[in-house]
Amino acid sequence: MNFLIIGSGGREHCICNFVKKSKLTNKIYCLPGNAGTNSIAQNINIDISDFKNIKKLIVEKKIDIVIVGPEKPLVDGIVDYLEKYKIKVFGPNKIASKLEGSKIFTKKICEKFNIPTAKFGIFKSLKSAKKYFDNCHFPIVIKADGLASGKGVYICENKDQAIIGSKEIFNGKFGKAKNILIEEFLKGEEMSFFILSDGKNYKFFGTAQDHKRVLEGDKGKNTGGMGAYSPSRLENKTLNKKIIDRIVEPTLIGLKKMGMQYKGFLYVGLMIVKNEPYLIEYNVRMGDPECQTILPKLKTDFVKVINAALNKKLDQISIKWHDLRSLCIVLCSKGYPDDYQNNLYIPNLNKQKLNNNEFIFHAGTKIYNNKIFSNGGRVLNFVVCSNNFKKNRNRAIRLIDKINWKNGFFRKDIGFKVIKT
Repeated sequence: MNFLIIGSGGREHCICNFVKKSKLTNKIYCLPGNAGTNSIAQNINIDISDFKNIKKLIVEKKIDIVIVGPEKPLVDGIVDYLEKYKIKVFGPNKIASKLEGSKIFTKKICEKFNIPTAKFGIFKSLKSAKKYFDNCHFPIVIKADGLASGKGVYICENKDQAIIGSKEIFNGKFGKAKNILIEEFLKGEEMSFFILSDGKNYKFFGTAQDHKRVLEGDKGKNTGGMGAYSPSRLENKTLNKKIIDRIVEPTLIGLKKMGMQYKGFLYVGLMIVKNEPYLIEYNVRMGDPECQTILPKLKTDFVKVINAALNKKLDQISIKWHDLRSLCIVLCSKGYPDDYQNNLYIPNLNKQKLNNNEFIFHAGTKIYNNKIFSNGGRVLNFVVCSNNFKKNRNRAIRLIDKINWKNGFFRKDIGFKVIKT
């Protein structure tokens, strides 16, 4: 089979890697891809929002399956567009993608189908939000309604912070904003829970813990993700059952009642408070960098899993996993998540020899004159799997040190809640 993988980050390089391992795979194209995908796939430089030219490419290259990595093309309706031409696309359609495209849409589903989540209010102006701040209990959480690359969330300790965050959203920091979402602050521990759905059936697809904050100790600004580990330390059979019974199944049933079948990965972002799950948000694709920690543990052929999902036959496949712990550290450009330089040469990268269960996934990279340069805030993902999180982190840091990229930085404490010093 020929595959087209849409996206250019670490998640897409990781997906390419595990599609490549399948005996069912013939050729992989990546659009637009990065320096990492270039070594295992053919990169094609087409804008991911140019659906017409993407369809033309699919026909020309005789693509059998399209896998959509990032959220924006899903929210913009790429699945609906390509399916009109009988093209097999892995991912949810435009309406189902509103689960990520609009936080307010998701909150209303929670309200309608009694799904546990933080108490919330929707505000249409800065004036109405300020009025609410005069009498509310801090801390509170303020969120941009639409897509914000993981950065449109403000945890505000006081009124001044809340006004600043609200102003930034209404002034268009994350795109045009008609509304903001204000939630109560839930004190607990976050957890990422994944399922795979074919529209009729679904399968559990692992857990992870993402470190969103830029500074060690989970402090500083929110980012797209500074690292992750899998499985989450919170995962247990009792909690998993609560998440499925109270959150996942009511959502899938609710979508069906609204005339939608969900197909693809569903990322359930949770806050666990005293072993009770509350939905924070949904993402309609694999997380990044959570994907990079989960797929290396998959024992079943990834292409067989995707094919089963596309053919509504997930109930006929057994998904098996390696009994491993996985940890990812993200190497970022200095200055991220604020201002940073691009086009910086990364020496020593091609010289690295990786041992079994060691991976370097490219995120923000590009090739020029056979050399690798930075091309984004999150540049490289270093993933190690073993039976011990501490060993994983130490090995990942050694790999980063060998590259010795002077223009990068990373968090040395990824997984600190599961690693005893």
